[in-house]
Amino acid sequence: MQATVILKAGKERPLSRHHPWVYSNAVDRLEGKLYPGCTVHVLSHEGQFVAKGLYSPVSQIRVRVISWDEAETIDHAFFKRRITKAISHRNQWVKNTNAIRLIFGESDGLPGLVVDQYADTLVCQFLFVGMEHWKEAIVDALAKQTGCSRIVERSDAAVRSREGLEPHVGALLGEMPTEPVLINECGVLYTVDVIKGHKTGFYIDQRDSRDLVSQLSQDKDVLNVFCYTGGFSLAALKGGAKHVTSVDSSGEALAMAQRQMKVNGFDESRATWIDADAFEVLTQLRKEERQFDIVVLDPPKFAPSSHHLEKALGAYRQINRAGMQLLKPGGLLLTFSCSGAVDSALFERAVAMAGAEAMTHSTDKALDFRVMKRLSSGADHPLLTSFPEGDYLKGLLLQRV
Repeated sequence: MQATVILKAGKERPLSRHHPWVYSNAVDRLEGKLYPGCTVHVLSHEGQFVAKGLYSPVSQIRVRVISWDEAETIDHAFFKRRITKAISHRNQWVKNTNAIRLIFGESDGLPGLVVDQYADTLVCQFLFVGMEHWKEAIVDALAKQTGCSRIVERSDAAVRSREGLEPHVGALLGEMPTEPVLINECGVLYTVDVIKGHKTGFYIDQRDSRDLVSQLSQDKDVLNVFCYTGGFSLAALKGGAKHVTSVDSSGEALAMAQRQMKVNGFDESRATWIDADAFEVLTQLRKEERQFDIVVLDPPKFAPSSHHLEKALGAYRQINRAGMQLLKPGGLLLTFSCSGAVDSALFERAVAMAGAEAMTHSTDKALDFRVMKRLSSGADHPLLTSFPEGDYLKGLLLQRV
């Protein structure tokens, strides 16, 4: 008997607009033999076909839809087609780098799967039991479609526990790397630790904004806060920055950043690296009345869930107020949030409040800030109109008036 999920009355409406999640509280009953990762038909309460998805018995997201075509078979060929289509999109839209997000979960019709390419190495995250179930088919398709000789699994994100899955890190194809992987992004060389680095080793999603910083940095004095391994810092140096001050609380990340400076041949006297708490450094720089032409604020996820929202918004106001106060007249602030629980409207409101607070505490009564540009991830992080949850990274380019 076909494994079937029957929805409660009216719960098919989001699916009819191609939102790909079925929450547990939308399910009326189950029929047939169901197991973790199995393919299920999702039916309306009246028994009409709505979608096909993969089943998760323990997650709050009980089904993740992978097809709205009742006739489509979910097999090895299905995953090959989806992966081929995703790679084709990147080949068309992503240039000047060999670090690319090849698969971006729901936005590529492969929910809970993330695949990043770093030169000849692929790094995969299987974050959903449905993708775990089809891991062999996915790895086979990735190897054939990319020609990469090494595929590493970095399924160590906490979200796997919600799927009843244990964390796993290891080689899926070839050998585990014994040293960081060297990539080239817009002419800047970066070394990526695909085993222990944040996420899959690098923040690919900030490529376009790093390139923007590079374009803006000629002869500028730049401050990069929460710099991690110095992505924005190196981009600024590549763009001809006069000096870059970088702040992070991880000495290990800063050490990697300094090694990357040498790989690129940058003059070490043009960079200062501060191993300290970012909030404390921002306060100290303000006391010293330091000012910069460009300030970059790219903090970690302040709101991992809606429960942390109020505290996160306060933190965004605090760092943005400080960043604004450190700008020279005409200076530029690039500020970001990667918290999925903080949508664009909330983030922009927090930044606006920070601006008002900065003006209140300034002796310059003409102080104000203009929004020059809204920032986001690149074309290898496609956003579906039917899946706004995919829009996790948001940013603003502001100028001090």
